[in-house]
Amino acid sequence: MGMEEVILRPRDAADLLEAVQASLARGMALEVVGRASKRALGRPVASNAQLDLSALAGVTLYEPEELVMRAGAATPLSEILRQLAEKGQELAFEPPDLGPLYGLAAGQGSIGGAFLCNLSGPRRFKAGAARDHLLGFRAVSGRGEAFKAGGRVVKNVTGYDLPKLLCGSFGTLAVASEVTFKVLPAAEKVRTLLLFGLDAAAAVRAMAEAAGSPHEVSGLAHLPAPLARASGVDLVRGSARSVTAIRVEGFGASVEARLSALRSWFSAHDLEELHSARSRDFWRELRDVAPLLEPADRALWRLSAPPMEAPRIVTALERLGGDCYLDWAGGLIWYRCAGAGAEAGPVRAALGGQGHAMLIRASRDERQSSEVFHPEAPAIRLLGQRIKDSFDPERILNRGRIWPE
Repeated sequence: MGMEEVILRPRDAADLLEAVQASLARGMALEVVGRASKRALGRPVASNAQLDLSALAGVTLYEPEELVMRAGAATPLSEILRQLAEKGQELAFEPPDLGPLYGLAAGQGSIGGAFLCNLSGPRRFKAGAARDHLLGFRAVSGRGEAFKAGGRVVKNVTGYDLPKLLCGSFGTLAVASEVTFKVLPAAEKVRTLLLFGLDAAAAVRAMAEAAGSPHEVSGLAHLPAPLARASGVDLVRGSARSVTAIRVEGFGASVEARLSALRSWFSAHDLEELHSARSRDFWRELRDVAPLLEPADRALWRLSAPPMEAPRIVTALERLGGDCYLDWAGGLIWYRCAGAGAEAGPVRAALGGQGHAMLIRASRDERQSSEVFHPEAPAIRLLGQRIKDSFDPERILNRGRIWPE
């Protein structure tokens, strides 16, 4: 059997430690895979063995009254959400399901993958990112050393905040076997106010007004007319105009009062409301980038920038061709290129030095040859390399996924 065909399947944490130590001793680079739903996210990994973590799954602790859960890193996110829903709770950071973006069935992602890739949905600007909800973990470093960090409660500590360091590392620092995280009560009621016919500049102004209001909005997004027509939600699809969405969540009476106030606030606009089921469907579409899934061969970018810069950036992207929509009140721009080419230079130039752009979907060859992650300043890049040296000096974990090695 050739080295490229080797698949290691640890059964538990002890097995995982042994597998990493053996790989280190043999100089064998590992592609770390949880449930394989995000293998096409980031640069192609240069490996000669796969470390399959699928057996490290299952909820090992859930205390609803303490708002805490612990699970194996490869536990399906769908299973986490099911158990939380039974107790009227949720993951406040709304991790997206990116499987369909890469041609896979929905529901295949893992809880460990959500944290390691720091994936957050539309509630990000209010509830924080995934990294803000990770309390602790157990892992094995690229040095072949088992370690743990954090705990079951949020507390002040000295030294490195390892849970936050792990989030967004894409499996290049350590292999997580278990994660402990915060959960929160799910909203009793969800309502979405829709404003029709705004351009990007007017939409960003309206979203800024809503965000600055006392009405505690939890979602702010804008779809141009062509993408609104592709929605599975009838009131959005049938509008034939752009749609700017403002979400309000919480206890029933509070939601009704806040929504009524927002309707008065934006009474000069053409308005409509989405109630609970339609609201959840609409924000799930935005969370999972459903408006831009097809055509599947188009390159897809995720740009983050100051919200008030969004109209200028959208105008620059429209000159390149393609489609985009806004989330996080304009702080997040999803952009699908007109053609299959990734167009890294023009896309990053559209930012004008304000923000970051990450290539989310492209062919393997393009991801191999492009800077998938936004270029870093030399000092930041050097700091990142030093951290990598501390955790994985031999570069055996997800080699090349973020930067060429």
